[in-house]
Amino acid sequence: MNKAITDGLLLMPPAFDLGLGVWSSENGTAGSATYQGAANAALVTADQDFGNCLELVKTASTQKLRYMGQTPILPGCYLRVTAHVKAMSGNLPSVRIAAYAMGPGDVHTTGLTEVGSAVALSAYGKVATVQAIIGTGSRGGVDMAWGTTPLYGHFGLDLTGANNGVVRIDDIAIEDVTSAFLRDLMDWVDVRDFGAKGDGIADDRAAFVAADAAAAGREMLVPAGVYRIGSNLSINTTVRFVGTVTMDAAVRLLLLKNYDFPTYAEAFGDEHLGFKKALQALFYFNDHNILDLKGRRVEVTEPILISDVAPGLVSFSSRRVVMNGQLNAIDGPAWTPDVVTSLATYDVTQPTTLTAVANIANIAVGSRITGTGIGREVYVRARNIGAGTITLSQPFYGGSGTRTLTFTRYKYMLDFSGMDKLDRFNISEIEFLCNGVASLVMLAPAGETFHLRDCSVIRPRDRGITSIGRACQGMMIDRCQFLSNEMDLRAQDRTTIALNVNANDVKVRDSRFVRFAHFMVAYGTGHLIVGNHWFQGDNEANGVRFGGLVLTRPNVQTSVTGNYIDNSVIEWTNEYEVSPDYADQFSFGGLTISGNTFVSIDVAPWFRWISVKPYGTGHFVHGLNVSGNVFRAIGGDVDRIEQVDTTFADLNFSRMRNIVMEGNIFNGVLQYVSNPLTMDFTQATAQTTWTLSPGAALPFGGWARNVESVVTQGMITNASNARVSELPYVLTEQGTGKKSITLNWSQAAKGRAQVKLRMDVLA
Repeated sequence: MNKAITDGLLLMPPAFDLGLGVWSSENGTAGSATYQGAANAALVTADQDFGNCLELVKTASTQKLRYMGQTPILPGCYLRVTAHVKAMSGNLPSVRIAAYAMGPGDVHTTGLTEVGSAVALSAYGKVATVQAIIGTGSRGGVDMAWGTTPLYGHFGLDLTGANNGVVRIDDIAIEDVTSAFLRDLMDWVDVRDFGAKGDGIADDRAAFVAADAAAAGREMLVPAGVYRIGSNLSINTTVRFVGTVTMDAAVRLLLLKNYDFPTYAEAFGDEHLGFKKALQALFYFNDHNILDLKGRRVEVTEPILISDVAPGLVSFSSRRVVMNGQLNAIDGPAWTPDVVTSLATYDVTQPTTLTAVANIANIAVGSRITGTGIGREVYVRARNIGAGTITLSQPFYGGSGTRTLTFTRYKYMLDFSGMDKLDRFNISEIEFLCNGVASLVMLAPAGETFHLRDCSVIRPRDRGITSIGRACQGMMIDRCQFLSNEMDLRAQDRTTIALNVNANDVKVRDSRFVRFAHFMVAYGTGHLIVGNHWFQGDNEANGVRFGGLVLTRPNVQTSVTGNYIDNSVIEWTNEYEVSPDYADQFSFGGLTISGNTFVSIDVAPWFRWISVKPYGTGHFVHGLNVSGNVFRAIGGDVDRIEQVDTTFADLNFSRMRNIVMEGNIFNGVLQYVSNPLTMDFTQATAQTTWTLSPGAALPFGGWARNVESVVTQGMITNASNARVSELPYVLTEQGTGKKSITLNWSQAAKGRAQVKLRMDVLA
């Protein structure tokens, strides 16, 4: 590149013999003294070395010679100033190239180097050559690195040393030598050419902006060094980092052309910090909505708090994706959960509020709350330190009172709890190596359609995905694998949970969950649990088993379809009801369990795959479909497939309705259950009352409440074997526990009948 050629810039000063009125004895600025008519300056013609030249007598301690013309200083341009000088008589001075930098408004730019290296004249008549290179960038070989503030300079030389020496000076030459530093044939621009210092102290942002503007499709090179960026910076060209950048946490670097994790890791010289800054950029500009890790691994040394990554970001509702890589948690004290014990008051009239909370300043948002009368997976959704109150993710079932509670704040690889709302955040094709060190993701208090797909979650320390509010609304988990950190423990000793849900319409599909305490604790309605495989077993003979899927809302409107449910219970509770006794709310209903494969291995015979656990009295089932499933016990039979857990209360069997449990296959199950239930009954001796008892064959040990049909098989006869042609009438809810029905005849009769009865009504 040569700007004198390409852009027609006039760089070369005029010859001395054209007049000394443009040559200043000061700094070269307008109005300064010139050598025109000066007593110590004269033009010499026909010098044997120089031809026409300037003869100058040194009369000042620093004898200045400056061209008064404005020689431009352009970003990325380097100028070489050359002078040939010889001593003629008197004292021998030293000579150096010198300049005067001028910025906007024709104001001197201070603080810059404005002289080159001095050359001492050693003999009379001997020609010495002095040179210096001036440019915007601090490059090797550049004597005066001026950055981008100066717009032009006044160039010339200085004579220093003893006075009264006579020297002759050939015409001064100014050349564009940019090609020695940066050729147009190169497909990059160097930020140093635009004034970047790379010392980690000076703010190099302006140089980056200038280089970006000059790149014109070429790549920007950030060479070795540390470049401080003082304020938000967007770069529109592709950047290659050899050196690194440094900036405050709130300052954003937006790489618009090569927005990906490897570039950010190189930019900051640290994978963890690079990932955080790339994630910060993801939330703050719209040119890209995907952060691609490019298959790279990020060593995560501490929880990534989005409130720190993106300070002031309260709500975000545009689709964003982090994909294609691995996050590896590195052990350290930053991952240790915080545990606080505190006294607090709960009032059922404020079901999601704790008041008079002691030590509240030490209780973090996102802390899990445990204590008497509290359901599983209840979290601190918000806090008001001044008022001493905490907002809960779910109510307590244990009633009003002041009690001592424990608040445990787990530490997550990605923690969004510092935001108010986050919608449409996607994580795809990421392997999370939690390593028993870190939990996975804590969602914001509010939001919709968080999506985790095609990911592996390996050994989360305490939790996988935690919802502390309603950011799980419409959440989707697709084709993921979760492997517990407690796979070698007995089922009863595990504490980790893969995910919890507080809102509606969650889809968990085609995923695999291995040996957690619970795979999912779910409140809300409208969930679809389809095509998954979850394991809850262990290696203990006659082992106990717990809820894999825990449904905590009685009326769930949820489908559990086509899953492989391995050594695990579907547990259905109302543990989040502030008044768990039935009043006028919906009771247990809206659940479809169909087409699943249920398996147990080496379990105690009292194991059940389906368990309803009311936390208060008066509840009943009014909508349950369990059909088309296969139940298989291996290594020991089980008594039956379903139960009512009466730890707190039993169900009200007088109100059961709309229950379908049929078309299932049982292997290794001692008691088949069905509703409706078809019984084949034979009365051998003539009786006016035939008593039919289904025993334990009705679901949940329910009452015999209804008869759909009575069909006699063969002839009904009396004691004399004469045909009885009349139909019997039916009485339901007979006998002990109301679990029998009777067929009643007007005369003693005997024979065989097939009866289809129910433990519910359909209305």
